[in-house]
Amino acid sequence: MKTLVPPIKCQGIKTKLVPIIKQSALFSSDGTWIEPFCGSCVVALNVRPEKAMLADVNKHIIAFYQAIQNGTVTPSIVRAFLEDEGARLSRQGEAYYYEVRTRFNEAGHPLDFLFLSRACFNGVMRFNRSGKFNVPFCHKPDRFSPAYITKIVNQVRAFADVARTREWQFVVADFRDTLAHARSGDFVYVDPPYAGRHVDYYNSWTIGDENVLIASLKNLPCKFLLSTWQGNRHRTNQSIQEHWSAEGFSIDTFEHFYHVGATEDLRNAMIEACIANYPLPAAGQALAAHIRRRERSVQQFTLGFEEVG
Repeated sequence: MKTLVPPIKCQGIKTKLVPIIKQSALFSSDGTWIEPFCGSCVVALNVRPEKAMLADVNKHIIAFYQAIQNGTVTPSIVRAFLEDEGARLSRQGEAYYYEVRTRFNEAGHPLDFLFLSRACFNGVMRFNRSGKFNVPFCHKPDRFSPAYITKIVNQVRAFADVARTREWQFVVADFRDTLAHARSGDFVYVDPPYAGRHVDYYNSWTIGDENVLIASLKNLPCKFLLSTWQGNRHRTNQSIQEHWSAEGFSIDTFEHFYHVGATEDLRNAMIEACIANYPLPAAGQALAAHIRRRERSVQQFTLGFEEVG
Protein backbone atom coordinates (compact mmCIF):
# COMPACT_ATOMS: atom_id res chain seq x y z
CA MET A 1 0.00 0.00 0.00
CA LYS A 2 1.35 3.41 -1.00
CA THR A 3 2.43 5.63 1.90
CA LEU A 4 0.11 8.61 2.32
CA VAL A 5 1.80 11.96 2.94
CA PRO A 6 0.08 14.43 5.31
CA PRO A 7 -0.56 18.05 4.27
CA ILE A 8 1.53 19.48 7.14
CA LYS A 9 5.33 19.43 6.96
CA CYS A 10 7.60 19.45 10.00
CA GLN A 11 11.09 18.37 10.93
CA GLY A 12 11.50 14.79 12.05
CA ILE A 13 8.51 13.62 10.00
CA LYS A 14 8.42 9.82 9.73
CA THR A 15 7.11 9.45 6.17
CA LYS A 16 9.98 7.25 4.96
CA LEU A 17 9.90 5.19 8.16
CA VAL A 18 6.17 4.46 8.09
CA PRO A 19 6.62 0.96 6.57
CA ILE A 20 8.98 -0.02 9.41
CA ILE A 21 6.70 1.42 12.09
CA LYS A 22 3.65 -0.35 10.63
CA GLN A 23 5.49 -3.68 10.57
CA SER A 24 6.76 -3.16 14.12
CA ALA A 25 3.50 -2.05 15.76
CA LEU A 26 1.63 -4.98 17.30
CA PHE A 27 -1.70 -3.22 17.36
CA SER A 28 -5.09 -4.86 17.83
CA SER A 29 -7.99 -3.16 16.07
CA ASP A 30 -10.09 -3.66 19.22
CA GLY A 31 -8.08 -1.10 21.17
CA THR A 32 -7.36 2.60 20.77
CA TRP A 33 -4.27 3.84 18.97
CA ILE A 34 -2.76 6.57 21.18
CA GLU A 35 -0.15 9.13 20.14
CA PRO A 36 0.91 11.76 22.71
CA PHE A 37 3.15 13.47 20.10
CA CYS A 38 1.11 13.12 16.92
CA GLY A 39 2.91 15.90 15.01
CA SER A 40 2.18 15.62 11.29
CA CYS A 41 0.01 12.52 11.98
CA VAL A 42 1.80 10.61 9.22
CA VAL A 43 1.92 7.38 11.24
CA ALA A 44 -1.77 7.32 12.17
CA LEU A 45 -2.67 8.34 8.62
CA ASN A 46 -1.01 5.18 7.31
CA VAL A 47 -1.81 2.73 10.12
CA ARG A 48 -5.44 3.92 9.89
CA PRO A 49 -6.76 2.60 13.20
CA GLU A 50 -10.53 2.66 13.68
CA LYS A 51 -10.16 4.38 17.07
CA ALA A 52 -7.40 6.85 17.90
CA MET A 53 -6.45 9.56 20.35
CA LEU A 54 -4.08 11.91 18.56
CA ALA A 55 -2.62 14.51 20.88
CA ASP A 56 -0.01 17.23 20.74
CA VAL A 57 0.87 20.35 22.70
CA ASN A 58 0.93 22.29 19.44
CA LYS A 59 -2.58 23.72 19.29
CA HIS A 60 -2.18 24.76 15.65
CA ILE A 61 -1.58 21.21 14.42
CA ILE A 62 -4.62 19.97 16.32
CA ALA A 63 -6.81 22.86 15.11
CA PHE A 64 -5.80 22.20 11.51
CA TYR A 65 -6.69 18.51 11.65
CA GLN A 66 -9.90 19.19 13.56
CA ALA A 67 -10.87 21.62 10.78
CA ILE A 68 -10.32 18.93 8.15
CA GLN A 69 -12.24 16.39 10.21
CA ASN A 70 -15.26 18.64 10.78
CA GLY A 71 -15.34 19.96 7.22
CA THR A 72 -14.32 23.55 7.96
CA VAL A 73 -11.26 22.97 5.77
CA THR A 74 -11.98 21.07 2.56
CA PRO A 75 -9.92 20.31 -0.57
CA SER A 76 -11.82 22.93 -2.59
CA ILE A 77 -11.34 25.58 0.12
CA VAL A 78 -7.62 24.76 0.29
CA ARG A 79 -7.25 25.05 -3.49
CA ALA A 80 -8.98 28.43 -3.66
CA PHE A 81 -7.03 29.76 -0.68
CA LEU A 82 -3.60 28.67 -1.93
CA GLU A 83 -4.26 29.88 -5.46
CA ASP A 84 -5.19 33.32 -4.14
CA GLU A 85 -2.48 33.54 -1.49
CA GLY A 86 0.13 32.03 -3.79
CA ALA A 87 -0.61 34.65 -6.45
CA ARG A 88 -0.26 37.43 -3.89
CA LEU A 89 3.00 35.91 -2.65
CA SER A 90 4.28 35.78 -6.23
CA ARG A 91 3.45 39.46 -6.77
CA GLN A 92 4.59 40.85 -3.41
CA GLY A 93 7.29 38.37 -2.44
CA GLU A 94 8.89 38.18 0.97
CA ALA A 95 6.91 41.09 2.42
CA TYR A 96 3.65 39.21 1.90
CA TYR A 97 4.99 36.08 3.61
CA TYR A 98 5.69 38.13 6.73
CA GLU A 99 2.27 39.75 6.47
CA VAL A 100 0.66 36.30 6.57
CA ARG A 101 2.95 35.23 9.39
CA THR A 102 1.88 38.24 11.47
CA ARG A 103 -1.76 37.53 10.65
CA PHE A 104 -1.38 33.91 11.73
CA ASN A 105 0.36 34.83 14.97
CA GLU A 106 -2.53 37.14 15.79
CA ALA A 107 -5.47 34.92 14.77
CA GLY A 108 -4.08 31.39 14.29
CA HIS A 109 -6.21 30.45 11.27
CA PRO A 110 -5.65 26.85 10.07
CA LEU A 111 -5.31 27.88 6.40
CA ASP A 112 -2.61 30.42 7.26
CA PHE A 113 -0.86 27.65 9.18
CA LEU A 114 -0.90 25.45 6.08
CA PHE A 115 0.38 28.32 3.93
CA LEU A 116 3.27 29.06 6.28
CA SER A 117 4.29 25.42 6.61
CA ARG A 118 4.71 25.32 2.82
CA ALA A 119 6.18 28.78 2.23
CA CYS A 120 8.66 28.92 5.10
CA PHE A 121 12.36 28.08 5.02
CA ASN A 122 13.05 24.38 4.44
CA GLY A 123 9.69 23.17 5.77
CA VAL A 124 10.73 23.85 9.36
CA MET A 125 8.02 24.21 12.00
CA ARG A 126 9.27 26.41 14.82
CA PHE A 127 7.70 28.69 17.39
CA ASN A 128 9.33 31.06 19.87
CA ARG A 129 8.77 31.00 23.62
CA SER A 130 5.72 33.20 23.22
CA GLY A 131 4.15 30.63 20.91
CA LYS A 132 4.68 32.70 17.76
CA PHE A 133 5.63 31.08 14.45
CA ASN A 134 9.07 32.51 13.67
CA VAL A 135 10.48 30.62 10.66
CA PRO A 136 11.82 32.94 7.93
CA PHE A 137 10.73 33.06 4.30
CA CYS A 138 11.75 30.48 1.68
CA HIS A 139 13.10 32.23 -1.43
CA LYS A 140 12.25 29.40 -3.82
CA PRO A 141 10.54 31.05 -6.83
CA ASP A 142 6.94 30.28 -7.79
CA ARG A 143 6.38 28.63 -4.42
CA PHE A 144 2.74 27.73 -5.10
CA SER A 145 2.75 26.43 -8.64
CA PRO A 146 -0.48 24.79 -9.90
CA ALA A 147 1.11 21.34 -9.60
CA TYR A 148 2.27 22.00 -6.04
CA ILE A 149 -1.17 23.26 -5.01
CA THR A 150 -2.78 20.15 -6.50
CA LYS A 151 -0.34 18.00 -4.54
CA ILE A 152 -1.33 19.69 -1.26
CA VAL A 153 -5.04 19.51 -2.11
CA ASN A 154 -4.73 15.77 -2.75
CA GLN A 155 -3.00 15.34 0.61
CA VAL A 156 -5.84 17.19 2.36
CA ARG A 157 -8.38 15.02 0.53
CA ALA A 158 -6.61 11.79 1.52
CA PHE A 159 -6.41 12.89 5.15
CA ALA A 160 -10.10 13.82 5.17
CA ASP A 161 -11.07 10.46 3.66
CA VAL A 162 -9.30 8.67 6.52
CA ALA A 163 -10.09 10.95 9.47
CA ARG A 164 -13.79 11.46 8.72
CA THR A 165 -14.55 7.75 8.49
CA ARG A 166 -12.98 6.76 11.80
CA GLU A 167 -13.32 7.50 15.50
CA TRP A 168 -10.37 9.84 15.75
CA GLN A 169 -10.10 12.34 18.57
CA PHE A 170 -7.66 15.24 18.12
CA VAL A 171 -6.72 16.86 21.43
CA VAL A 172 -4.33 19.51 22.70
CA ALA A 173 -2.69 17.83 25.66
CA ASP A 174 0.57 17.23 27.48
CA PHE A 175 1.95 13.71 27.05
CA ARG A 176 1.37 12.96 30.74
CA ASP A 177 -2.37 13.53 30.38
CA THR A 178 -2.55 11.57 27.13
CA LEU A 179 -0.72 8.51 28.46
CA ALA A 180 -3.05 8.47 31.48
CA HIS A 181 -5.84 7.39 29.09
CA ALA A 182 -4.03 4.19 28.03
CA ARG A 183 -5.74 0.94 28.98
CA SER A 184 -5.01 -2.75 28.43
CA GLY A 185 -5.58 -3.57 24.78
CA ASP A 186 -4.65 -0.09 23.56
CA PHE A 187 -1.43 0.67 21.71
CA VAL A 188 0.80 3.69 22.30
CA TYR A 189 3.08 5.03 19.58
CA VAL A 190 5.52 7.62 20.91
CA ASP A 191 7.60 9.98 18.78
CA PRO A 192 8.78 12.68 21.21
CA PRO A 193 11.09 15.58 20.41
CA TYR A 194 14.61 14.22 20.09
CA ALA A 195 16.62 15.65 22.98
CA GLY A 196 19.52 17.64 21.57
CA ARG A 197 17.95 17.62 18.10
CA HIS A 198 14.53 19.08 17.16
CA VAL A 199 13.27 20.38 20.49
CA ASP A 200 11.92 23.81 19.58
CA TYR A 201 9.18 23.10 17.06
CA TYR A 202 6.62 24.36 19.60
CA ASN A 203 8.01 24.22 23.11
CA SER A 204 11.13 23.02 24.88
CA TRP A 205 11.93 19.41 25.73
CA THR A 206 14.14 18.82 28.74
CA ILE A 207 15.97 15.87 30.28
CA GLY A 208 13.34 16.01 33.02
CA ASP A 209 10.58 15.59 30.43
CA GLU A 210 12.48 12.72 28.86
CA ASN A 211 12.85 10.94 32.20
CA VAL A 212 9.16 11.37 33.05
CA LEU A 213 8.24 9.96 29.64
CA ILE A 214 10.51 6.94 30.10
CA ALA A 215 9.04 6.19 33.52
CA SER A 216 5.50 6.57 32.14
CA LEU A 217 6.19 4.18 29.26
CA LYS A 218 7.63 1.55 31.57
CA ASN A 219 4.42 1.64 33.64
CA LEU A 220 1.94 1.49 30.75
CA PRO A 221 -0.73 -1.26 30.92
CA CYS A 222 -0.42 -1.87 27.16
CA LYS A 223 2.12 -2.30 24.39
CA PHE A 224 4.12 0.69 23.18
CA LEU A 225 6.52 1.53 20.38
CA LEU A 226 8.97 4.40 20.86
CA SER A 227 10.78 6.19 18.05
CA THR A 228 14.00 7.86 19.08
CA TRP A 229 17.55 8.44 17.92
CA GLN A 230 20.43 6.10 18.61
CA GLY A 231 23.24 8.25 17.27
CA ASN A 232 24.97 10.00 14.40
CA ARG A 233 28.58 10.64 13.43
CA HIS A 234 28.93 13.13 16.28
CA ARG A 235 27.37 11.40 19.30
CA THR A 236 25.18 8.62 20.66
CA ASN A 237 22.02 8.62 22.75
CA GLN A 238 23.19 7.39 26.13
CA SER A 239 19.66 7.02 27.49
CA ILE A 240 19.03 3.96 25.31
CA GLN A 241 21.67 1.89 27.06
CA GLU A 242 20.76 3.39 30.41
CA HIS A 243 17.01 2.86 30.28
CA TRP A 244 16.12 0.28 27.63
CA SER A 245 18.75 -2.45 27.78
CA ALA A 246 16.89 -4.40 30.47
CA GLU A 247 14.99 -7.61 29.83
CA GLY A 248 11.47 -7.07 28.54
CA PHE A 249 12.40 -4.41 25.98
CA SER A 250 13.59 -4.85 22.42
CA ILE A 251 15.49 -2.42 20.22
CA ASP A 252 15.91 -2.23 16.47
CA THR A 253 18.11 0.36 14.76
CA PHE A 254 18.38 1.57 11.19
CA GLU A 255 19.91 4.46 9.30
CA HIS A 256 17.77 7.32 8.07
CA PHE A 257 18.68 10.56 6.33
CA TYR A 258 16.92 13.78 7.33
CA HIS A 259 16.42 16.36 4.57
CA VAL A 260 14.47 18.78 6.77
CA GLY A 261 16.31 20.87 9.33
CA ALA A 262 17.12 24.46 10.13
CA THR A 263 20.86 23.99 9.55
CA GLU A 264 23.10 21.62 7.61
CA ASP A 265 24.21 19.77 10.76
CA LEU A 266 20.58 18.71 11.28
CA ARG A 267 20.34 17.26 7.76
CA ASN A 268 22.60 14.25 8.15
CA ALA A 269 22.36 10.50 8.40
CA MET A 270 20.91 9.47 11.74
CA ILE A 271 20.75 6.03 13.33
CA GLU A 272 17.11 5.73 14.37
CA ALA A 273 15.87 3.33 17.02
CA CYS A 274 12.55 1.62 17.59
CA ILE A 275 12.06 0.48 21.18
CA ALA A 276 9.17 -1.71 22.31
CA ASN A 277 7.99 -3.60 25.39
CA TYR A 278 7.51 -6.71 23.25
CA PRO A 279 9.70 -8.61 20.74
CA LEU A 280 9.94 -6.58 17.54
CA PRO A 281 8.81 -8.59 14.49
CA ALA A 282 11.50 -9.95 12.19
CA ALA A 283 9.55 -8.50 9.24
CA GLY A 284 10.17 -5.02 10.57
CA GLN A 285 13.89 -5.70 10.89
CA ALA A 286 14.09 -7.03 7.33
CA LEU A 287 12.22 -3.98 6.04
CA ALA A 288 14.58 -1.68 7.95
CA ALA A 289 17.54 -3.37 6.22
CA HIS A 290 15.87 -2.84 2.83
CA ILE A 291 15.29 0.86 3.52
CA ARG A 292 18.89 1.24 4.72
CA ARG A 293 20.17 -0.15 1.41
CA ARG A 294 17.79 2.03 -0.62
CA GLU A 295 18.74 5.24 1.20
CA ARG A 296 22.46 4.51 0.84
CA SER A 297 21.92 4.08 -2.91
CA VAL A 298 20.06 7.40 -3.14
CA GLN A 299 22.79 9.19 -1.17
CA GLN A 300 25.54 7.70 -3.36
CA PHE A 301 23.68 8.76 -6.51
CA THR A 302 23.17 12.28 -5.13
CA LEU A 303 26.82 12.63 -4.18
CA GLY A 304 27.91 11.38 -7.58
CA PHE A 305 25.57 13.83 -9.32
CA GLU A 306 26.91 16.71 -7.24
CA GLU A 307 30.49 15.75 -8.10
CA VAL A 308 29.70 15.63 -11.81
CA GLY A 309 27.86 18.97 -11.65
